[in-house]
This record gives sequence, C-alpha cells and structure tokens, in this order.
Amino acid sequence: MNESILMPPDNKLTKHANYYSFLRKGPMVLWVLFLCLLITMAFSAGLGAVNITISEIITLIAEPLGYEGLQIIEEQKSVIFWIIRLPRVMLSVLIGAGLGISGAALQGLFRNPVADAGLIGVTSGASLFAVLIIMLNARFLGIVNEYGGAYTLSLAAFTGAALTTFLVYQLSTITGNGGAATILLIGIAINALVGAFTGLMTYLASDDQLRSITFWSLGSLGGASWTAVAAVAPFILLSVLGLPLLGKSLNLLVLGESQARALGVNLTHLRRMVILLATLGVGASVAVAGTIGFIGLVVPHMVRNTLGPDHRTLLKASALGGAIVLTLADTLSRTLTAPSEIPIGIITALLGAPFFMYILWKQKTKQR
Repeated sequence: MNESILMPPDNKLTKHANYYSFLRKGPMVLWVLFLCLLITMAFSAGLGAVNITISEIITLIAEPLGYEGLQIIEEQKSVIFWIIRLPRVMLSVLIGAGLGISGAALQGLFRNPVADAGLIGVTSGASLFAVLIIMLNARFLGIVNEYGGAYTLSLAAFTGAALTTFLVYQLSTITGNGGAATILLIGIAINALVGAFTGLMTYLASDDQLRSITFWSLGSLGGASWTAVAAVAPFILLSVLGLPLLGKSLNLLVLGESQARALGVNLTHLRRMVILLATLGVGASVAVAGTIGFIGLVVPHMVRNTLGPDHRTLLKASALGGAIVLTLADTLSRTLTAPSEIPIGIITALLGAPFFMYILWKQKTKQR
C-alpha cells in the first residue's frame, strides 16, 4: 500500500508541527513579553528632560518598601518620578493593554483580521459625547465642569462609548439574529450616523472649541495622574482579566458559528461578553486619552503572526504587546519635540499604518 495514502502531505505535517510548537512556546513568549514590558517601563520612566538612571529608579521604588541607604536621590528626581513619570507610564501600560486585548478579541469574534473597536461604535460614540461636552462647557461658561468636576469629559466619553455600543447590539438583535455579520452592518450604519452628528457640531464650533476638539481627537496622555490611573484601572483590568477566559470559545468559533454551537459554545453569551468587556477596556481608554488608533489593529496581527491563532495565548500576548507599543509611542511623543508634545495618536498612526500595510503585503505574497 502506498504510504502517501496513510500520511498527510509533508507541508501539512510541517504546518501542524509548527503550530503546536508555537503553542508550547506560548508561556515562554508571555514571560519574554512581560520582561520586555518591565524594561520598556523603566526606559520610559527614566527618559526625559531630567534623566533618571535604572539604579535610581530601583532606589526610588525600594525605599517605600523599607530598603534604605541604597543611594541618595535628589528631591527633584523623586518628585518627577512619582508625580509625573510613573503615573504616565502606568496609564500608557493600562491603555495599551486594554486596546491590544480588545482588538484581538473583536477580531476573533468577527473572524475578521481588520476588525477593531471602531466597528461597534466605541470610538464614534465617545467622540460624539466628548464634542458635545466641549461645546456645552463653552456655551455655559464652564458650568459643566463646575458641577461635573475635572473628569466630566472622560465620563461623558465613556458614557457615549457604552451607549453607542449598546445601541448597536440591541439593533442587531431587533433587525436580525444578533450575529457577527449583523452587528458589523449595524455598526457601520450607526458609526456613519454618529459621525454625521459629530461633524455637524464640529461645523458649528468656534475656533477655541475646534482646537479643543482637535487635540482631544488626536489623543494624549499629557493629563496623566494617579487619579486618572485609579479611574480607568478597574474597567481595563476587567477587560484584561476577563477576555482571556473566553479564549477557548473564540478558538472554537474559528470553525464557524454552526460548528461552534454544535461543540457547546453559547454564541449569544460569547458575543455579549466580548462586546461588553471590549467596550469597558476601549471606552475607558478613549475617555482618558482620546482617540488612539492602530494599537488594537496592528498588535494582534503581530502576535498572531508570531504565536499562531490560539486565543488562549493570543489575547494575553496582545495585552502585553499593546502595553509595550503604547509606552514606547508615548515616550516618543513627549521626547521628540521636547518641551512640547506630539499627540500620541499621530505617533501610533505613523508607526502603525506602514506596518499594517506591510502585513497585508506579506500575506498577499504568501497566497501567491
């Protein structure tokens, strides 16, 4: 009997061997990414107008833990590290992780490699409510901030993201079966409608309002503080800790909705949980930092090309990768033109767009 009948072709054997090899390497790669994140955080916290060395950072962190006498640190460096640099680094890590893991989860849910949070209305809803608050605040001479506090804009943006996403999901269940294709179509329609309202208000805005709207839409971590970190941490941590629990179901969904349902996946529950957790992570991020593009789109692609399609590893690695990329992007945004800052949305677009085009070109060449 011909052995080729009993054995799959060599290229299939190689493909399966490489896939399972990547699965075995998953935990090791996660630890490597975590180590890279720590190095990136230390690099970012130390770089600036006043440089802080690694040994000084270790001393600054060790002293509150009871280790004294390592070396004497200037008071100026201590204030810069604890009040300015570290909150900004922590905020960039949280936001990057939330954007990265949410993008990977939504791509798995929709089985679409170019899906991101913008498709379900998170970004457009946050932008609409942010523009509304900016215009109302100017119209009523600051009375909005007087009653709502300094975080009125962030709260409004998060509310807009949540309400728009909820509207998209509810309409998908009313007009269809609530499937992925229906959600995408409804999301496109709602995004267009919300974008039209945002454009109308932008058209009616004054010059000062336009400046505020523009800077918010470009994204920035310039207002980072421990209060901001504490405000977004619960929402983003829920997303980062909750989405990996859905990794096995997302793996089965790759086989198709009918096959996944036959294997015991509750598709309605899966869609609700992925959309809810992704909205929490992205909505909180957009509310604090404005619109930051390409993190949730490019990072999952990079991780998937390296580790394979297993969502149990892909989601965690996307969170770590997003944190690394956004921390590096924020470091560039505040150091390239110091003492002024480049909006971080510009940095991520300049880095992400060419890389995404390279990924698409590489995949195209592989198919030939």
